[in-house]
Amino acid sequence: MSALLITGTDTDSGKTVLTSALIAYWQKYCWAHQLGVCKPVQSGTGDRELYARLFDLKQTPEQLNPLWYRTPIAPPLAAALEGTRVDLAKAWQVIAQLQSERDWVLVEGAGGLGSPITAELTVADMATQWRMPAVLVVPVKLGAIAAIVANVALAEQKKVDLRGIVLSCTQPCTPGQLENWAPIWMIENLTRVPVLGVLPHLKQVKDIEALAAVAAQLELERLMPRAFWA
Repeated sequence: MSALLITGTDTDSGKTVLTSALIAYWQKYCWAHQLGVCKPVQSGTGDRELYARLFDLKQTPEQLNPLWYRTPIAPPLAAALEGTRVDLAKAWQVIAQLQSERDWVLVEGAGGLGSPITAELTVADMATQWRMPAVLVVPVKLGAIAAIVANVALAEQKKVDLRGIVLSCTQPCTPGQLENWAPIWMIENLTRVPVLGVLPHLKQVKDIEALAAVAAQLELERLMPRAFWA
């Protein structure tokens, strides 16, 4: 496994926190190996700017984000406003180059697994076409169970290699809320997909030590190449 797609059930699910945590962990514990990070398509400002500010990735802006559109809406709609279309071939060329040069590549999807990445394809289609294993990030809230079941069904339909689910406390939540809104035992029973851990609520995604500690609490053996476990 030389790449991992980080996707979610929807926008603001916690993908950026998980991606940042995995980068921080890698740079703390796997510093002798090279990591690549790519946000293939981004609409508006956000992730690419955060990663460039927090981490020394030794990548060009084009490698970090090959396709960018000004308006923060679905990429094909944002591209249409600019009189163009989403050319995934350009993004794939960048990722393939990173895979040839780096030991592991983190690829953060846009929106959720079912979000349109072009006028014809969803993020799930992209994962299948690029033969990229994925992890699903799910915000802990009322309705999380239904969202997980629907997204796992989509992954199965599209034949996405889903390695696991990570629950994300995008807002502060108590153990009781976690158990009531996203009980791990029920999620695993309903989906047969392992829950790899819980991302705690972080007020600011800027503390690299805290991010690395968050990643260390996850079942990383299902996500990272075995040779690089700390």
